[in-house]
Amino acid sequence: MAENEWMNEVRALVGKEYGRIYAWDKINAPMIRQWCEIMGVDPARYMAEGAVIAPPAMLQVWCMEGLIANNYPPGSTKENPYEALKLMEAHGVASVVAVNSELTFGRDVLEGERLYYSTRLDSISEQKTTGLGTGYFVTLCMTFFSEKATGDEEVGSLLFRVFKFNPANPVKPGADKPKAEAAAAPVAKRPMPGMSDDTRFFWEGARAGKLLIQRCKGCGELRHPPGPVCPSCHSFEWDTVEASGRGTVYSFVVMHYPEVAPFDHPNPIVLIALEEGTRLISQMVGIAPGDVRIGQAVQVEFNRFNDGELVLPQFRPVATQGVAA
Repeated sequence: MAENEWMNEVRALVGKEYGRIYAWDKINAPMIRQWCEIMGVDPARYMAEGAVIAPPAMLQVWCMEGLIANNYPPGSTKENPYEALKLMEAHGVASVVAVNSELTFGRDVLEGERLYYSTRLDSISEQKTTGLGTGYFVTLCMTFFSEKATGDEEVGSLLFRVFKFNPANPVKPGADKPKAEAAAAPVAKRPMPGMSDDTRFFWEGARAGKLLIQRCKGCGELRHPPGPVCPSCHSFEWDTVEASGRGTVYSFVVMHYPEVAPFDHPNPIVLIALEEGTRLISQMVGIAPGDVRIGQAVQVEFNRFNDGELVLPQFRPVATQGVAA
């Protein structure tokens, strides 16, 4: 089918309203408390006596299906609000870049309210040609409501926009470049960190095999990433403390795409909670990406890249110390 024919089918969906997706649970204090703890927010600010308020940034969270895909409560629509995207993928427009998400909050939502949202396919742009390939901006609008006996009330909205495109130079998995091309291709180097008077100590410490953390001279609080002023007491005076390099995985993501040289993919990026009490972002080595777990004990190691020009603190599970990355 020619592109103009199937795109006409896709564009015919613009303006379509999809049915309700309900929240599994009413707004409740335990979920608010757990969300706040995970996000590092004091739950007390939302738990005033007699009025439990959900953090605004949780708006989208209440109506998520959970770990089981497309598992929604009874009464939710069976329609797929991403119908247009699926049609585009079926015709080769399957790659994604430039995801944009904008949450708008109408009012606070309170303990005991039950939410749902409906989706509208807002627009599909004209064809756009970029260095990555040719495709279309697709915009969806989700509107969130609180279900009430006296009439449902709009409490917020989410605009979701994504660029779906057909890659200009697709690479088939497992395809090898011609040997001559591979030999001529320059070896990609890791990007060098931006260095300033605030961060120079950290990178110089890494070159010396030390994990240095900034410490406020006023109140003694550790902070990372480094900065010119203490966020707690606003003192400009600071020194450093050498961390042991021991810690645990506080959180992590495994990056699959886009594949950016010279990094290996899948690429496990971890947020490490150091035993000294602060956190920093790094890479995990010496472990299969699928085996990374929250709470794993780790130890720092300093690895050289770019012919020794760059030294990075990376983390390895304690149980695999000494095993090659």
